[in-house]
Amino acid sequence: MGYTISEKILSHAAGLQDAKAGEIVKAKVDLVMINDATGVLATQALKDLGKSKVWDPEKVVIVNDHFAPACTIQAAKVHKELRAFAKDQNIRHLYDVGEGVCHQLIPEKGHVKPGIVIVGADSHTCTYGAFGCFATGVGSTDAGVALAFGKNWFKIPESIKIEITGKLKEKVTPKDIILMIAQKIGVSGATYMSLEFTGETIRDMSVSGRMTLCNMAIEMGAKSGLVEPDDKTYAWLKSKTSGVYQPVMADEDAKYKKILKLQVDDLEPQIACPHNVDNVKPVSNLKDVKVNQIFVGSCTNGRLEDLEQVNSVIKGHKIHKEVRMIVVPASKTIFKEALRKGIISDLSDAGAIISNPSCATCFGGSIGILAPGEVGLTTSNRNFRGRQGSLDSEVYLCSPYVAAVSALTGKISDPREI
Repeated sequence: MGYTISEKILSHAAGLQDAKAGEIVKAKVDLVMINDATGVLATQALKDLGKSKVWDPEKVVIVNDHFAPACTIQAAKVHKELRAFAKDQNIRHLYDVGEGVCHQLIPEKGHVKPGIVIVGADSHTCTYGAFGCFATGVGSTDAGVALAFGKNWFKIPESIKIEITGKLKEKVTPKDIILMIAQKIGVSGATYMSLEFTGETIRDMSVSGRMTLCNMAIEMGAKSGLVEPDDKTYAWLKSKTSGVYQPVMADEDAKYKKILKLQVDDLEPQIACPHNVDNVKPVSNLKDVKVNQIFVGSCTNGRLEDLEQVNSVIKGHKIHKEVRMIVVPASKTIFKEALRKGIISDLSDAGAIISNPSCATCFGGSIGILAPGEVGLTTSNRNFRGRQGSLDSEVYLCSPYVAAVSALTGKISDPREI
């Protein structure tokens, strides 16, 4: 019997030949990421273990992105403490306020390679699986253990193979695919499993789109989301990292918990309705839902490709007078490229609020808080009650195209109709 990608990567990291799903292994980690939402707890866990130094400062990344710039005194104190920790530990890879969202920066700054193991004190660390590595979010205590020893205990996850075929129609995106998958699997249907995305649709998909898929694996309870590396992966990484890649592919006879085959030729834009990510309906069922605020950004859909999609709809028009639209590029690099292409200017002229690269509105941390009774439409990854403000507000998840056309109409709308 063959092996899945997760089995192979974690077996190698543990120095074993044939560890299988369900086994518990002590595996080396290649990178640890902490941010301003949970990082201080991780550094305290390091101290509680009696360790004064991280195991390898070159393999630690710190990002101040959730409350950026600091919007409370407590947030400012956290930033100050993480800066001091980086200096004390000789950690070069500190990406401070304004650099962007951790899950965009880690690949963009060259910290990801196929076949490696990454742990992050943030649930959406699974995003990096788009590059063929095993990346997973861990609690702050586990992050502290990794900081101290460069190792963690892992239960090797079972895997679900998701084979996607077909060609997406115009203005239907990878975000619509992952929302459809969430509806089929459910918010806990993949708990502590790996999702392996494969098939012709994935091979045709951009790296940005693959990141969107893997980013939302956690929304089904998955430990990781994975895409086998290919020429698109290597081309994307070429200018960002160096060294030898060790690509890992699943065996043809690998054993999966489940194989889910999906065809997307006729897929229409999908909307996750309040208050769960798996409460998904086609956009054609939701045309009378008025929105107060639209957010474009986050580690799910704040990349250049997403901003280009939004601008292709909005350029030359005006945002609905009763709608606030907040646009936040996922990194400074993306912001500058969008500026160079005129996207920032076009969206600003249309009436959008452009903010600095950060997590921003995604988790209601700094800007774009919803009032009681308000409806938010967002390209981010979660719509739990109170996620973006009041417990009495509602959040819908959508693609960049849906966000763009809805900003013009003032209600959830189908981008295929424009």
